Amino acid sequence: MGKKSKKTTSTTVYGNTTTTNPYVTSTTNNKGTVSTFNPNTAFSSINDFVNNNFDQLLAEYLNPTLNSITNKAKMNAFADSLNDSSVMYLENNIINPLSKRNMIRSSQATDMYNKMLQNNTNQIANYAQELLGTSQKDTASMLANLMLLYMNGYNALNDTQKQSLATSQGNASRTNMSGDASYANTSQMMQMATQMAMLMASAL
Repeated sequence: MGKKSKKTTSTTVYGNTTTTNPYVTSTTNNKGTVSTFNPNTAFSSINDFVNNNFDQLLAEYLNPTLNSITNKAKMNAFADSLNDSSVMYLENNIINPLSKRNMIRSSQATDMYNKMLQNNTNQIANYAQELLGTSQKDTASMLANLMLLYMNGYNALNDTQKQSLATSQGNASRTNMSGDASYANTSQMMQMATQMAMLMASAL
């Protein structure tokens, strides 16, 4: 009725491969490839920072505010620097020289300090307005730089994964298994189908 032939089944087993560099490790076996950033490295830190802070930075971009972490840091740095430099200038260049010559009273020195503080307050207020005006642009630039660094990490991960897979494929072993495969002659199958149809028709 039918004929038998040999059927060959081929199985490929990828070699276990680990590819690593200072930033990424990729491991490949017959189940696939797993790639991870090496802990405590630049790309790992950037990846964690972007994933943990992107939503907040995006909110700061869409709704600029002086209460954001970035703007608060800038405001504090500006105010501290301004106050320190103002006090140093006032004391070293005005109050101390006049005091040595007995040319200034304590009330006059107090007035100078008060005027200095008022002037600093005005400068800080002006800086706050400028900061708020440029905040969206600065945040957009920060987001762009972070995403560039983030994608550099992704590209390094992708390249290492490709290297690991290519090396594993080069080390792969192939196993061939043979077995019997049966198939029927087409004309014989047609004859059997015709005979069954005739039997069913005669039974009606």
